[in-house]
Amino acid sequence: MTRVLVTGGAGFIGSHVVHALTAAGCEVTVLDRGHPAAHRDPLPAEIAGAPVSAADLRDPAAVDAALAGVDVVVHQAAMVGLGVDLDDLPEYVGCNDLATAVLLARMARAGVHRLVLAGSMVVYGEGGYSCARHGRVRPGPREVADLAAGRFEPPCPRCGEPLAPELVGEDAALDPRSVYAATKVAQEHLTAAWARQTGGAVAVLRYHNVYGPGMPRDTPYSGVAAIFRSAVEAGRSPRVFEDGGQRRDFVHVRDVAAANLAAVAATGALDGWRAYNVASGRPATVGEVAGRLAKAAGGPEPVTR
Repeated sequence: MTRVLVTGGAGFIGSHVVHALTAAGCEVTVLDRGHPAAHRDPLPAEIAGAPVSAADLRDPAAVDAALAGVDVVVHQAAMVGLGVDLDDLPEYVGCNDLATAVLLARMARAGVHRLVLAGSMVVYGEGGYSCARHGRVRPGPREVADLAAGRFEPPCPRCGEPLAPELVGEDAALDPRSVYAATKVAQEHLTAAWARQTGGAVAVLRYHNVYGPGMPRDTPYSGVAAIFRSAVEAGRSPRVFEDGGQRRDFVHVRDVAAANLAAVAATGALDGWRAYNVASGRPATVGEVAGRLAKAAGGPEPVTR
């Protein structure tokens, strides 16, 4: 029986991962801080029969206790979303990077050499684009004048012509453009260094936009699907920014949990560090998603601003 520690296992995605692991016969324990950005209610005593310990990953003693007898760690704990402002920066770095560093150090000391890390597609920045003349390019930051004129798609940085969107592979260059994205890139670098030094196995799962049962409510730390869901539940029009043409890949949380289960098995047979996109492979625009949610709820249509 594989013994798994799930950090952040009481959260939206983490709880689904715990259910998938226990259903597959794993012996699971959960370590969760219960951060107020993710939890409005007290932590439960157990999830799907897995005991829940309330502790901060930055506490080495708590991490040591949680790692006792563990074969593999599934590291879901993180502060997510865009946050409120730069005052959130220390908390993002503390929760995501310092906590990951403490976890990795204690795993090395405990002899636990298998890790599944919850990554994010935000590490790619603007995503993939190609120019008819110059091939694959990396667009720069959008200009204020273009946005004011309603030109929302980034142009080719070399010739200024329109670009065609492309799917992003795991070998794409990383280009974090927010504090959260920067901390997720740092997590990846930390785990890669840890794998090289310890000979351990790391599977990084770069989640795209996750939705499904248990989605968080509308907060500065939740994604667009949760924000739209909160609006339609309250009978309000979902607010769509720009022209609604932003492309996203929405993946169901149960598929994400299945990916974690597969990654746990893979770390038992492989070594080294690997990253995987976890997505549906079917991009949709933000405007389309808002419209479908509003129609399904029988509420007012989205408003674009």
